[in-house]
Amino acid sequence: MFAINHAATALLIKRKFPAAPMIWLLICVQLMEILWVLLNYVGLERTTTEPTVKSVSDIHLIFMPYSHSIASALGLAVLAWLAVAKGLRKADAGLALGAGVVSHLILDLITHAPDIALAPGMGHPKLGLGLYGAAPTAAFVVEAVYGVFCWWIYRGGRSLLAAILIFNLGNLSMLSRAVPGPEQFLAGRPMWIVTVIAFQIAVTLTLVGVLSRRRYTHD
Repeated sequence: MFAINHAATALLIKRKFPAAPMIWLLICVQLMEILWVLLNYVGLERTTTEPTVKSVSDIHLIFMPYSHSIASALGLAVLAWLAVAKGLRKADAGLALGAGVVSHLILDLITHAPDIALAPGMGHPKLGLGLYGAAPTAAFVVEAVYGVFCWWIYRGGRSLLAAILIFNLGNLSMLSRAVPGPEQFLAGRPMWIVTVIAFQIAVTLTLVGVLSRRRYTHD
């Protein structure tokens, strides 16, 4: 799932666990992706592309067992829970942060091609429903509706809704070969892809964090 909607998941969790600090939630919902960026930069995980990139299905996350495996996600979630629930004695916040980490895995399992391993060192099977490749238009609708749903549950302000919608619309060319976009310049440049995603993570987490301070402006 794209960065804006992972960030929006923090709104859902914050609504359920209002005492959990938003900044911690935002980091946890994107912790797996932040690790993916870092591990790509140091060469421990790898991304490739087709000769021509017209949609997200032309980008292949061919090796990411450390940041995006079932075992890694569950391990990170347990560590987050232990650090906060046991270390800081904030049980609800610990549960919220653990849920934030797992939420990233669940959303990626729905949208990704089968590229998520069970654990580091296990090449097969790899999991992912492949919504991006099988039904990209449906994926766009699902992502946009999900982002708006998170906003609605949180009861955020209009500026937060606008940010969610604008970023989802900005991803349209990545989900439709009929819509040209800047992704064409990413062919053969996997580290550009990593950098673009890192930028999206930083911007969307910041926007959701700042704009989520305005609440209860709609019924």
